[in-house]
Amino acid sequence: MDPSAIGGCKPDAAICTRGVTRDFKAGQQTITVLHGIDTDIRAGELTFVVGESGSGKTTLISIMCGILYPTLGEVKVFGTDIYRLSDTELVKFRLQNIGFIFQQYNLIPSIDAASNAAVPLIAQGMGRLEARERAKAMLERLNIGNQADKLPNQLSGGQQQRVAIARALVHEPRLVVCDEPTAALDASSGRRVMDLLREVAVAADRACIIVTHDNRIFDLADRIIQLEDGRITHDGTTMPDGH
Repeated sequence: MDPSAIGGCKPDAAICTRGVTRDFKAGQQTITVLHGIDTDIRAGELTFVVGESGSGKTTLISIMCGILYPTLGEVKVFGTDIYRLSDTELVKFRLQNIGFIFQQYNLIPSIDAASNAAVPLIAQGMGRLEARERAKAMLERLNIGNQADKLPNQLSGGQQQRVAIARALVHEPRLVVCDEPTAALDASSGRRVMDLLREVAVAADRACIIVTHDNRIFDLADRIIQLEDGRITHDGTTMPDGH
């Protein structure tokens, strides 16, 4: 499907949002976290979403990748209106097209690092042995291949994060969505992870979105979108003056 033909999305849009609003209930009060977000995330770019805590960054990316439903608005991912899919179709779409790197890692505590990284491949039907080998190769690329047989509680925070990154990349998704992927890493490890994300996740038919507060990596972005109080206040190739 041609994204340019639906909802005014740009032809190179990996993600297109129109009028995306999200409300939450707090007792008797309704709090609006996102106010009618219109944006196109282009394929072939490394896009950062930045802003203060509470600005709506994580809510926005959760809606963009099919985890959290918008109160109003439309979201199209590679031309598919994801919130018109059934629950089963949406799960299948995410599995085939999207890789997630969560801030809290969300590793399964009872299985080792390689098995954690292999989860998307196994969910797609790949045999466990082949999936583990593919996962081990990705762990090697992240310089933790020697930790493949360890359980999450035997790993440092930075090592757990790299296992989570391997899990997000192992099935080569078209869209990778990351919430603070370098937060637990030192500067050199963070740069290495960003280089890998660009190598694996950014191509003419792929896109990568990163929510981050890490100003050490701002210069690596192709595009920076800044949110304040649930609205886009800046969209450009660099941070605005004063940041």
